[in-house]
Amino acid sequence: MYAHQQPPDAFPRRLLGATGLRVTPVCIGGGPLGSMPALFGYDVSAERGTETALAALTGPFNFLDTAAGYSDGESERRIGAALRRIGGVPEGFVLATKVDRDFGTGDFSGEQMRRSAEGSLERLGLDRLPLVYLHDPEHIGFEQGMAPGGPVEALLDLQHQGVVEHLGVAGGPVELMARYLRTGHFAALITHNRWTLVDHSAGELIDEAVSLGVGVVNAAPFASGILAKGPDRFTKYAYRDADAATLSRIRAMEAACAAHGVPLAAAALQFSLRDPRITSTIVGVSRPERIAETARLASWDVPDQLWEALAPLTAPKESWLH
Repeated sequence: MYAHQQPPDAFPRRLLGATGLRVTPVCIGGGPLGSMPALFGYDVSAERGTETALAALTGPFNFLDTAAGYSDGESERRIGAALRRIGGVPEGFVLATKVDRDFGTGDFSGEQMRRSAEGSLERLGLDRLPLVYLHDPEHIGFEQGMAPGGPVEALLDLQHQGVVEHLGVAGGPVELMARYLRTGHFAALITHNRWTLVDHSAGELIDEAVSLGVGVVNAAPFASGILAKGPDRFTKYAYRDADAATLSRIRAMEAACAAHGVPLAAAALQFSLRDPRITSTIVGVSRPERIAETARLASWDVPDQLWEALAPLTAPKESWLH
């Protein structure tokens, strides 16, 4: 049994690249609170999701991330309901969302980006969006994404109109993300599942983002849950069934953590938090009490000897997601 450690009342805020936005090192992820059973394996009721959003908006972290496409907009609806309860976005709080393709037709056009942003404004009850990411552009080619009338042109137009203040790009494949960053249009990056205790795919991407002055947000430090719950309770890695080698590797990590009196989840989260290149780390939550639990994990005392023990357990490069 691990000793409980009380988190500080507040976490320091860091500048997110050149945006001028100041955010806490942990960002609460709004995907699970909208109920995504296909990915996470459980349902979340509307009331529980709204209460979770309320806890996020009034807790120790000032950064909340969602997306138009999460549960067909349900994450944003629940966040919007929480915002109405407290009278709007708290001062100094940063609420970010993402524009999405049409999941029914695959439409990733500029017009779809406008419809997606308009839907977000309506569901959240806002008249402008401080930070909006182009979400999962791996579903179209880079040339299509950058083409006249395409999604990037539409987002730049929304930014020019003042509907969106800052633009980011969020996705998986590291080289594609780098190509978007090199356009100079994006002030923030979300990389997911590619900078964890197991997988270091995003290392060079993060270096390049920092060199360009882009704020880095690292998502899925628990690799969809296995690095929080452990491989005996959850066997999916990055939303897919984990292979035997990955399960063995994570069991070894869990044993090393236990030997040092540290929860695997604390080490997985702090692997990202301790990286000076990363401004904030997204942790998805689906219950109000998870906010305080995340704060405890973020402030857990992790000895240097544990990092030394975990380092050789990282997967070999050929096993990374890239």
